Amino acid sequence: MAFQTTSPVLSRRALNRATLDRQLLLRRSALSAEDAVAHLVGLQAQNTKPPYYALAARLDGFRPEDLATLMESRAVARLVTMRSTIHTHTAEDCLTLRPLMQAGGPDRELKMFLKRLDGVDLDRLAALSRALVEERPRPVKELRLFLLQEWPDADPLALTVAARCLLPLVQVTPRGVWGRSGQVALTTAEQWLGRPVAVPAPSPDATVLRYLAAFGPASVKDMQTWSGLTRLRDAFERLRPRLLVFQDENGVELFDLPDAPRPDGDTPAPPRLLAEFDNLLLSHADRSRVVPAVFKDRTWKGNQAYCTFLVDGFLAGIWRLEETREESVLTLQPFDKLGRAHRDELVEEAERTLAVLGTAPVRTVRFGTVAG
Repeated sequence: MAFQTTSPVLSRRALNRATLDRQLLLRRSALSAEDAVAHLVGLQAQNTKPPYYALAARLDGFRPEDLATLMESRAVARLVTMRSTIHTHTAEDCLTLRPLMQAGGPDRELKMFLKRLDGVDLDRLAALSRALVEERPRPVKELRLFLLQEWPDADPLALTVAARCLLPLVQVTPRGVWGRSGQVALTTAEQWLGRPVAVPAPSPDATVLRYLAAFGPASVKDMQTWSGLTRLRDAFERLRPRLLVFQDENGVELFDLPDAPRPDGDTPAPPRLLAEFDNLLLSHADRSRVVPAVFKDRTWKGNQAYCTFLVDGFLAGIWRLEETREESVLTLQPFDKLGRAHRDELVEEAERTLAVLGTAPVRTVRFGTVAG
């Protein structure tokens, strides 16, 4: 919604630089992996490697073992939260964010499957699923077979989707551990972390402030896009006296923390290689602060999402890492021709990324054809 206001205007480049700074992408941070996961309010983890790629782009001196150790010690875990997608969160956020995000993702996803659960008592399904996965972590197929014994005529997929929507189910290790990932096995967050989830769900106010710290300046609609929640205007209004208010070039009202960094739009932004579905690209209603309009549909094909890279702070291409025992090859595919300086900086960043993520003795960076 556009507002007539005298609030200062932030240009697209100013929004870009501010967001990159909050996302630890303007310069690599000295934060620990655990503190970075907390600051970023979780990392997209639909696949097992993206959280490692995300931290490699953001942290100085990061090694995959840093996050793997947190996974194994249960300081972080993988579960469904924002938009009913899997994220890697700190243990604390697993127990507090999931209840807050319940209406914005899991409840909404469950409604899509209700017609395929005719005759299924959802309270009974939740209780039975909890008993099964808390007895010991269960692979999804095994959980499904148990549930089918109770409801043989129900849709098999809908049964396990309902279980993960009704309960805060964690994907236990070794799933998600660098170099060791196995099949998905589930237990409850309470069982895995040894503490109860927050009841009742916390107020959104504190999460609004955390969202702004990681993704601001931002509008109410931006946070609703990130979280999947609706009706967040009241929380922003309660917080308005504590916030600064700006507008973007289209007159949309943006909120921000008073002491948050807002670098000049001309601040240099080095290239960065991002994971597929990186939250930088998914967490605003208006993605033009990072994604040029001409490239907005270029980061996926069908159900396949690509790893992406930034040049001068904006989406500029895709990349992939292919490995054999002998060689790790990182291929860069820009969406348009790059100048020599940007090309050289991108290669340097790719070599650094490959040094962190590559597993073979020979590591090669190359350019592919311009991505169509």
